Amino acid sequence: MGHAVERIFLPVMKMQYPEIMDISMPAEGIFHNLMVVAIRKSYPGHARKIMSAIWSLGQAMFTKVVVVVDHDVDVHNYREVVWKSLCAIDPERDVEFVSGPVDTLDHAARIQDFGSKMGVDATRKWPSEGFVRPWPDEIVMDKATQDRVDAMWDSLGLPKWSGKK
Repeated sequence: MGHAVERIFLPVMKMQYPEIMDISMPAEGIFHNLMVVAIRKSYPGHARKIMSAIWSLGQAMFTKVVVVVDHDVDVHNYREVVWKSLCAIDPERDVEFVSGPVDTLDHAARIQDFGSKMGVDATRKWPSEGFVRPWPDEIVMDKATQDRVDAMWDSLGLPKWSGKK
């Protein structure tokens, strides 16, 4: 049911915010407690704008944690989301806390119906956002190398690789 809600509301969200490429509301986050949002970033602070936008959209205002990633991150591959997010954040710079309405059933809230939320800007940082170091290129294995590794995997006695190619 939670996945159906995610798929139904994505087109509505994209009409209002066309920079949103995809969203995921994992069952592990009880659906409404965690939303991973992929955006096509266009300007400094864009991820924070989307966090605020999510918290302004009807029932999405109850989303406890919003993680915003770049457009090329597969938000349904949680392994990739965690990897890309943790490689892109500086916690002091990229985590934002806000207070506001929370779900009535949220037992962690300090008082009923009011508590805190967390937004994480897990997008690549730009010089215009104060990031002056070069951002590293992603290391991607070419097809020939991947095929060669796949061919010898069993002979090495290793479990099958389950990552994306």
